[in-house]
Amino acid sequence: MNILICGANGFVGRALCTRLEREGHRVLRGVRHAAANEIRIDYASDLRAEQWSARLRGVDAVINAVGILTERGSQTFDAIHRDAPIALFEACRLLDIRRVVQISALGSEDGDTAYFRSKREADAFLMTLPIGFDVVRPALVYGASGTSARLFRTLASLPVHILPGDGHQVFRPVHIDDLTEVVARLLRKPSGDRRCIDVVGATQIDYRNMLATYRAAMKLPPAMSIKTPTALIRAAAAIGTCLPGSMLTRDTWTMLNRGNTASDVAVASLLERPPLGIGQFIGADAAVWRHEALASWRPALFRGALSIVWIWTALVSALIYPKAVSLALLDHVHLHGLLAIVVLYLASALDLGMGIATLVWPSRRLWVVQALIVTSYTIIVAATLPAALLDPFGPILKNLPIIALLISLHSEELQS
Repeated sequence: MNILICGANGFVGRALCTRLEREGHRVLRGVRHAAANEIRIDYASDLRAEQWSARLRGVDAVINAVGILTERGSQTFDAIHRDAPIALFEACRLLDIRRVVQISALGSEDGDTAYFRSKREADAFLMTLPIGFDVVRPALVYGASGTSARLFRTLASLPVHILPGDGHQVFRPVHIDDLTEVVARLLRKPSGDRRCIDVVGATQIDYRNMLATYRAAMKLPPAMSIKTPTALIRAAAAIGTCLPGSMLTRDTWTMLNRGNTASDVAVASLLERPPLGIGQFIGADAAVWRHEALASWRPALFRGALSIVWIWTALVSALIYPKAVSLALLDHVHLHGLLAIVVLYLASALDLGMGIATLVWPSRRLWVVQALIVTSYTIIVAATLPAALLDPFGPILKNLPIIALLISLHSEELQS
């Protein structure tokens, strides 16, 4: 079968391509930026049926796997989820393509957000056409490379879980392998069939326990949980709605808060087995995903701590600490008078610059420079003020963990 998969470079689209090619189908990859042997499509502009005609010649089945979670520029819900799919479906009718699979979303049948409404309008249009269709409504999809899966593994790996509200939002996540098997099985059915199917996993679980399950699967000890007032989440979502690319918007908060679950009876019947449960998602690759999850937030934590140390040191040296005491310390390294004052403020400016660069321009070169500066400070102070080595608060020895932290940052960025 010749199958056009629209959105072939997306998470779901790539998985569908792999699955259907493995089953012997000839897959035509519809992508926004086409390379050789791919078909260029652009859902932001391909909004008329006639624009699709040439691309559909010789196609036996079409799968629409294009979707966005947030809007950006011309990538609007109405264009991407409604107008372009409607044009595609109409072109399928005109060319008598009898098999169309629409990857919709669980909740689109009654969800009250722009995301759900745009999905629902495309689904409804497809259902009016005299062609065979399958409207597939997956729950939250888990796959090793999926954006949402990486996000939830990262959140689960944090030592403290920040729960939206009480954390009892209910989900029934489905594994990408089950979703692709569902689509493959639907394509084997008679071409005139017309179905809507909710595709969910075996486990119904709330947000709090979903994070806890992922954390346990990655062999991490239990985390502490903190409930976040819903009013605070709503305020953050209102701000996020105005920020391009923000994952937290009014719509995403509404979708999270409403939950994402349905019965697994239909999908189990189609698969002829129970779908996978959340406890089976991570499996034998726990160490890999644990390392990836920790690495996704650990460098930011290190950089934040480093920047605070640099910037606070600069402010204290230049503005807060008694200048006379600072100049007395510089006297130990044979810096006196105007030269000592210049060195004091230049050192403060250097510390401030290092703190800002840590936040804005992190790089392996910067970590080397900072390690050299800290090492130089340590050697100079240890040589000229050896009494500092015996200070019970260890102001000099505390530079050792800072150097270790810089080495860690340098090594992690070398591997990435």
